[in-house]
Amino acid sequence: MDEDKVSFGFEDVSRDEKSRRVKGVFASVASKYDLMNDLMSAGVHRVWKANLIAKLNPQPGETLIDVAGGTGDVARAFHRRASEVAKRRNATHDALAIVADINEAMLVAGRKPGEDHLPRVACDAARLPFRDRCCDALTISFGIRNVVEMDAALREFRRVLKPGGRFACLEFSHMTHSLLQDIYDRYSFNVIPRIGEIVTGDKASYQYLVESIRRFPDQETFAARIRDAGFGQVGYENYSGGVAALHTGWAV
Repeated sequence: MDEDKVSFGFEDVSRDEKSRRVKGVFASVASKYDLMNDLMSAGVHRVWKANLIAKLNPQPGETLIDVAGGTGDVARAFHRRASEVAKRRNATHDALAIVADINEAMLVAGRKPGEDHLPRVACDAARLPFRDRCCDALTISFGIRNVVEMDAALREFRRVLKPGGRFACLEFSHMTHSLLQDIYDRYSFNVIPRIGEIVTGDKASYQYLVESIRRFPDQETFAARIRDAGFGQVGYENYSGGVAALHTGWAV
C-alpha cells in the first residue's frame, strides 16, 4: 500500500477520503446502529461488552473515556457498575464516563432521557482534546479499525491515561481456525450487507464494515502495535472463536 494511503474496506484511499467516508457511514446508520449490532451478532456483542466491563472493574471516583463511544452503551455500563460498587460501600458516587466520537450523529443517537450524566465530546481519536494523564480507563469498542491514524490514536490513548490506567479495545478480529474463518467470511459477506440494506436501507455501509474487519491486523500484530504505543502487560482474549478479541494493556 502507498504510504500516503489507508484502507477503506478493500480500497486504498487518502487519509482525508477515509475520514470523510467513515463519517458518512456512521451518519447513515446512527439511528439503527444498536439494532444492527444485535442482529449481526445475535446479541452476543452485549456479552462481549459485559466481559470488557468486568475486566475494567470500574470503581467510584474513576474517569473513563470511551473513544468511538457511539451511542454510549459501554460508558453507560461503566458508570452503572461504578455506581453499584459505591452503593455497596456507602460511598459517594462520582465516577465520570465520557463518550468521545468523531461522528456527531452517533453522539446524538445515543442520548437517552434522564441520562445527561454522560458528557459527549465530538473529536478525532488521534487528537483527543483531553489533558495528559486525566483518566483511569480508556475503551474503544468496534471503532479502532475505522480510525484513520491508528498508531497515532494508540499513542493518544497512552497520553491521556494516568500511570497504571487501563486500556481495553474490543474489536472484530480473526478466527482461530481457517475453517471457521471461511464459514464466518461467507456469513459476513453474504448476510450482513443484506441485513443492513433491509434494516437501514444502506447496504454499502455494511459492505464497508465487513471489508474493514478483514483488513484489520490479526491479534498478534495488533498487540505489537499497542506495545509500540507505550503500553505494558499487553494481552488479548478471543471471543467466539476469534470473531472478536479484547485487547488490554496498562499505561506504564
